[in-house]
Amino acid sequence: MAAKAQACLASSARCVFGSQSDTLTLDVPTSDTSRWRAVVRVLRSPMDALSCALFPASCCACGNPLLRFTLSPVCDSCWNMLPVQGGTLCRICGEDLGIATFSTGNPRPEEDCVCRVCRMDPPPFRRAVAHGAYQGTLRTLIHSLKYERITPVSNGLGHLLASAMAQLAAETPSEMLVVPVPLHRSKRRTRGYNQAELLTQAALKVLRRTHPEWKLRLASEVLVRSRRTATQFELSARQRRDNVRGVFSVPEPRAVAGRDILLVDDIYTTGATARACSKTLLKAGAASVWVATLARAQREGVAFWDPKFGKTAVSHTNVREMASSPGS
Repeated sequence: MAAKAQACLASSARCVFGSQSDTLTLDVPTSDTSRWRAVVRVLRSPMDALSCALFPASCCACGNPLLRFTLSPVCDSCWNMLPVQGGTLCRICGEDLGIATFSTGNPRPEEDCVCRVCRMDPPPFRRAVAHGAYQGTLRTLIHSLKYERITPVSNGLGHLLASAMAQLAAETPSEMLVVPVPLHRSKRRTRGYNQAELLTQAALKVLRRTHPEWKLRLASEVLVRSRRTATQFELSARQRRDNVRGVFSVPEPRAVAGRDILLVDDIYTTGATARACSKTLLKAGAASVWVATLARAQREGVAFWDPKFGKTAVSHTNVREMASSPGS
């Protein structure tokens, strides 16, 4: 009986060469579907090789040649270099508290895991979460989406955003409006899209499969940016606060009255945009606002373009000013 089973297994097993590996794997279909997938994998390898030879392309993050045909110009290695941010984070805004993560036998109480800015003046939103730190490959891919118009990367990044949003599933209401941070209509017309909205759409597709009980509805129209502002990329923390002061509005307050809002953006930097949007939504009648972003710029990262950021966070007066001013 065992010999017959082995003979049957040998007759249905096929060797499949991976397009990005020199290893040999054994593919044993167990159903019609898996048989078809195995055939596709076999055929895809030479097709990938042919397409890469005829239409060579490089990874937009690392510059290495792509080894298979893909609409998103990012190699597998770079997709695998986007880790979840670690460390002890502020339970409100996600700021890295700089506390050692090794176990001491006396875990730090959750109520103590609050950064100085959130202690001095709690933000209007309930909690902000992010997938990873705004650095390295993740930073490069976000820039590719925002400034180089490589929109296909939004699908892969949307999966990461979905994992960040899922952190809130257990503590948020079961029904929420999902609001991407808006661009001014002139900037959206020039760019052709709102990167926060693309990421949100991709993330919601994932969450509808992984969290079907969580009723999330995209509501891109409820929040608008009423005037054009300078790009936030190279602005200091103070300039960011001034840049977004009074620029957001809710055209139809009835659309958000009594509703719980999940605000989504690509990056949380100083909190300026998240605070400004949250205040506007709450003033219009929203019940609560939660924030999810793809990346979180930690203090040492912010200091890269704002050397005074770390120093102002130490001063009680400046911390209060930074926290109370509108402002991601």
